[in-house]
Amino acid sequence: ATMKNVSIITEFVLLGLSSDPQIQTMLFVLFLGIYLLTLLGNLVMILVIRVDSRLHTPMYFFLGHLSFLDISFSSVTVPKMLQNFLSQNKSISVWGCITQSFFFTLSGGTEACLLSAMAYDRYAAICHPLVYTMVINRPLCIVIVSIAWTMGFLISLMNSLFIHKLHFCEYNIIPHFSCELPPLFPLSCTDPIVNEILLAVSCAFLGLLTLALILFSYSRIISAILNIHSSEGQAKAFSTCSSHLTVVLLFYGTALFRYISPASGSVLERVVSIQYSVITSLLNPLIYSLKNQEVKAALQRMLKKQKCALVE
Repeated sequence: ATMKNVSIITEFVLLGLSSDPQIQTMLFVLFLGIYLLTLLGNLVMILVIRVDSRLHTPMYFFLGHLSFLDISFSSVTVPKMLQNFLSQNKSISVWGCITQSFFFTLSGGTEACLLSAMAYDRYAAICHPLVYTMVINRPLCIVIVSIAWTMGFLISLMNSLFIHKLHFCEYNIIPHFSCELPPLFPLSCTDPIVNEILLAVSCAFLGLLTLALILFSYSRIISAILNIHSSEGQAKAFSTCSSHLTVVLLFYGTALFRYISPASGSVLERVVSIQYSVITSLLNPLIYSLKNQEVKAALQRMLKKQKCALVE
């Protein structure tokens, strides 16, 4: 009965990163550059892995999927963010917002699962090479990637279904540049405690489960590296592992901080969000691939073929 005289909101306003028009123009140029580089880096990775038969191994199968995920992840938020930098009207419909948050959680959850599968894949390859070549095959990789997507989908679906229990009536300003779940909850006129608990529990479950697998894998890898007697071998293995770990810890650290702590609408939250939703997708192809000799060699082979084709 009390809900009758309350107007239901049909759209939200995304505050973005700044209200200063000049800063917004600069941010537009910066994020457009980041987005184009993200698309380029990840598309090149997918192409190289597809074309070069030497890269048809489990590790690169996962890397190809990670690149596809990174394109999806940044495409969920960045195009809308770019539009808002240039337009006066920074609104998004309630349905649009819920849809964006669904795909955002789907991509993020799947990425967490995939990163842990990749860490375990490296552990198995380095610590149990004989078993690895026998056990890890293409069908198993497809199953692992399917499980990652299913986990992301279920967590996202569960949280999105519970949003429909919320009523948005008075405030419609989201102190953020995209529709993630944490900044949506405080806008609800009905108590969002169930949603907040569900989100924190599902993210803690997914995050800590996958992070535990990653830390286990890397600790075993590092102890295996310490047993390598040549210093050159040690240095090479360390450089690969340290770059992977850096990306993983930045992604996890910032995402877990954001999703497990209550939303306050601070600038720090927005900066932290940029790290896991925009920067990670840009860094992944650079760190997983450009530091990688096999990918460099494959790229050179591909460019050589292009040159030869052009000459002919």
